[in-house]
Amino acid sequence: MTFTGFNVQYPEYEVITPQTKQSFTLRSLNVSEEEALKGSLVTPNKIADHLNTCIFKSIIKRPEGITTLDSFLKATTLKDRDALLYGLYHITYEEIRNYHLTCSKCSHEYEVTIQASSTFNFNAYPGDNILEERIVFELPVTKGVIVTLKQPTLFDEMMSIKSLSSRPGSTLELITETLIVEKFEQDTPDRKEPILYNDRIDVIDAYLSLPARDKREIFKVYSEKFGVYGVDLKMKANCTSCGNEDVHTLDLVESFFRSLYSA
Repeated sequence: MTFTGFNVQYPEYEVITPQTKQSFTLRSLNVSEEEALKGSLVTPNKIADHLNTCIFKSIIKRPEGITTLDSFLKATTLKDRDALLYGLYHITYEEIRNYHLTCSKCSHEYEVTIQASSTFNFNAYPGDNILEERIVFELPVTKGVIVTLKQPTLFDEMMSIKSLSSRPGSTLELITETLIVEKFEQDTPDRKEPILYNDRIDVIDAYLSLPARDKREIFKVYSEKFGVYGVDLKMKANCTSCGNEDVHTLDLVESFFRSLYSA
């Protein structure tokens, strides 16, 4: 007999995104979707693209203005994706299994299995529209250079990876790291208007030229204004060797893909 499908009622879970404060309801993954995601690990530059598509296909209730994958990417931040990925993880697997930890006191390595819901921490952005917010300040070391920071969307990430991943020296980590910088502006004595660097290649080249203190200041300001608003997975664990208690921040993407391969 030809298989015609089961009448499956997939588990559902509502997620409120921490930065754009939108409501999404997701269903759990099925086996074919798990298998499709496993293949994304072969090409690291495609992981974000596969995750975005997988999350979007799993959404069964969404805000009215989000009707296509493109509109989803433009309306959702990277920090929002963390929350949606947590929701997808929670409704699909419920627990984080065999997570490897290292004791900070004796360096003993051990494994834990915990309920994902027991690790969840949520901090919502208090403003109205984070996508329109900009933080503008002068760099502390490179005088006369103004940097403008923003909270990047999934669309920003996708476009930057597509256009820059094949450029020599533009690693995936560097591309992602610089997404928070919208532009640099440089005052010069012989020009009435500042020199503007807002092309992504120029932004990356300018960023790489900065003194280390300027880089630290950029990420300090970003963290205070935008980065603290999101979700994270924190847990307390006692070392199985010496009993020392540590607070660990779990890597959500790592946990997600580990669960894919252990399912």
